[in-house]
Amino acid sequence: MNPLLDSLQPYPFEKLRSLFKDVTPAAGFAHISFGIGEPKHPTPALIRDAVIASLGGLSAYPATLGSLPLRESIANWVTQRYGLPPVDPATQVLPVSGSREALFALAQTVIDPRRNAQGEPAIVLCPNPFYQIYEGAAILAGAAPYFVNSDPARNFACNYSAVPAEVWARTQLLYVCSPGNPTGAVLTLDDWRELFALSDRHGFVIASDECYSEIYFDEANPPLGGLQAAHQLGRGYERLVMLSSLSKRSNVPGMRSGFVAGDAAILKDFLLYRTYHGAALSTVYQSASIAAWNDEAHVRENRAKYVQKFSTVTPMLAEVLDVRLPDAAFYLWAEVSRTGLTDTAFAQRLYADYNVTVLPGSYLARTAHGVNPGRNFVRMALVADVDECTEGAQRIVSFCRGLAG
Repeated sequence: MNPLLDSLQPYPFEKLRSLFKDVTPAAGFAHISFGIGEPKHPTPALIRDAVIASLGGLSAYPATLGSLPLRESIANWVTQRYGLPPVDPATQVLPVSGSREALFALAQTVIDPRRNAQGEPAIVLCPNPFYQIYEGAAILAGAAPYFVNSDPARNFACNYSAVPAEVWARTQLLYVCSPGNPTGAVLTLDDWRELFALSDRHGFVIASDECYSEIYFDEANPPLGGLQAAHQLGRGYERLVMLSSLSKRSNVPGMRSGFVAGDAAILKDFLLYRTYHGAALSTVYQSASIAAWNDEAHVRENRAKYVQKFSTVTPMLAEVLDVRLPDAAFYLWAEVSRTGLTDTAFAQRLYADYNVTVLPGSYLARTAHGVNPGRNFVRMALVADVDECTEGAQRIVSFCRGLAG
């Protein structure tokens, strides 16, 4: 067996199952889950109809490169969404089987697993807290993850200036997530300027995970993307790729449809890797993805539902927890310190007393530089309908007030 598998940590939801293993939730409450970030809004009819109309494609093997019409629809969307010069569908776009698969496989493509003269492995920089795939991708590519803690006082921005020079010298890949999971923070143009300067100096690849980019609260101010930042700063896409997905944007997590766009040289090698990897998006879902990327009306309707939920729930929870509206994404990142409970105790007792599931923040982070930046936070995914989210928030308020009383 691959010995690197032994270095993988339990996934957060496995830890959550262990935390709840001996807990029986209070009778009389239907379960409400804020734990898993799985969209619950209905899949738009135009996508369902496109799936049905494309079922004849099941008789053919899908091409790893994806169909030209799909690549053109993605290229057009990226160009229009981010105000870019035309993106080349032949060389700068690659459809993938969901951004999760691509985030993992990208590390296997760009990491050189050979150790340096001192016997040290390559380094992959990850934000902390973070989406757990980044760590697993680094480890299984033969690299060492290095965690850069976020700072609540700086809107959860990572402190890259604290990274030692010897770490940068070994860094081959840097993952960023904007809007962030779990904090909802969006990188600013100044953040990107700093990252591009570091990449130019040290030669590492930047993988920008932007799967939450279409969940935001002000139609006039969509989140800044990595390619957009590069263009605004007058540079090309060298050593930069962005990854996005239809899962959150269009409520189709079961389609596993996303894309990677950016540096054509990286995408050329990534296509080679994925050809051998055997990862190709079904022709049925390729056709349905074209319908999704070509339509913005259902995306605006989707955002409106999140605006309603967050504007209702956030003020309620702010009465009992330290929480505020995030920049974007569909998570509330709430500090629970004032309840007197740790994040794990809060989650366990809330489940026991009110049958509401939240995810402890420490499960989404690693102890790095003496700190676990997720400790005493919980992540709440507001993915259900507004009534269920409101009911869940009311139970949390009652729970917290019961602790204070």
